[in-house]
Amino acid sequence: MNNHETKIDTQMPTDKEAPKKAASGRFARFSFALLALALAAGAYGFVPRWHQQASLKSEAAERATPTVSVVKPAPLQSSTGLLLPAEIKPWVEAPLYARASGYLKARQVDIGSRVVQGQLLAEIDAPELQQQREQAKAQLAQAEAAMDLSKITAERWEKLVKSSSVSEQDNAEKQADYKLKTAAANQARAELRRLEDLVSFTRIMAPFSGTVTTRNVDVGDLITAGGAKELFHLSQTEKLRIQAQVPQTMAHNIAVDQAAEMLIPEMPGRVFAAKIVRTAGAMTADSRTLLVELEVDNEKQEILAGGYAQLRFIEAKNDDTLTLPSNAIAFRSEGPQIATVDQAGKVEWRTVKLGRDYGKTIEVLVGVKASDRVIVNPSDALATGNIVSPIEMPKPEKGSKAEKAQ
Repeated sequence: MNNHETKIDTQMPTDKEAPKKAASGRFARFSFALLALALAAGAYGFVPRWHQQASLKSEAAERATPTVSVVKPAPLQSSTGLLLPAEIKPWVEAPLYARASGYLKARQVDIGSRVVQGQLLAEIDAPELQQQREQAKAQLAQAEAAMDLSKITAERWEKLVKSSSVSEQDNAEKQADYKLKTAAANQARAELRRLEDLVSFTRIMAPFSGTVTTRNVDVGDLITAGGAKELFHLSQTEKLRIQAQVPQTMAHNIAVDQAAEMLIPEMPGRVFAAKIVRTAGAMTADSRTLLVELEVDNEKQEILAGGYAQLRFIEAKNDDTLTLPSNAIAFRSEGPQIATVDQAGKVEWRTVKLGRDYGKTIEVLVGVKASDRVIVNPSDALATGNIVSPIEMPKPEKGSKAEKAQ
């Protein structure tokens, strides 16, 4: 009986041990709650700080990588929109000088007079020249008379020598005298023709039909033959010559019979048709340009010769030349250079060869491709191999001022 009771006592807790175990369980649960609360509070404070530190690191990395603006090379504007300066010249023009000395006797035309070929413009009074011509006429008559007498004598002596009435020597002298007199007559005749030509130059005639654009003499002026003073300037303007210097980069696109358009600043909205008639066939050494000559119809006399115009070669094919903004070109000790950015953001400096300068844009002939990203306003601190953050600049809208400037 006692043994059974003892066994039961070992299995059932006593009244004193039960409260202790309950208190121990509550303490464990309380400790676990405190621990969980501490962990939650730590996580609540740590996560924002972790995000803040990561943001600071990212911002620091971004600040360490400089941001640059980049553009892509643009193709050269079509030749149909490229205007070149040109000079308007008469189709035919000539300065008229005096070939005879004297005083201006009469003037028939003035500035702006329309004349036809062969029309009298002015007359020169040259009395000395007239006297020289009369003297030459007299000398010719004298020489011809002496020649005729010598001819008769030579023929007579030629017959006498056959009958041995005169010697061979005398006959030879008479024949030689006849030849001498003939030569003297020919000389006098040539002198008379020269003086008659000079007398004809006292009448200033129009060499072709046109307009008198310059008149530098008036009645009574002393005229000197061969002098540097221009008497009149005659121009033919029913058709005009237009001359332009075409840059080397587009010279190979120019051909005879191509059509072009001529614009005159003083006549806005007017477009005159032109046609290429000839080229110089060689580049001008000092400017590296090709002289191109065109013709324009001017029957209505709307266009004044000697003025300035602009040409647009509408049939000239465009080439593959690329352009960049002028502020993308850096002029360094190595020459003109550009800074490009690859897909990884790495900078590369390249030496380029430039073409025409259009002000806001510049042709780049060598050293750039259409797919390149070129830094605008590159800093001297940038070096090849640097990492940058590129931002592409927006392209100008069609018809905008930036596009028109190109």
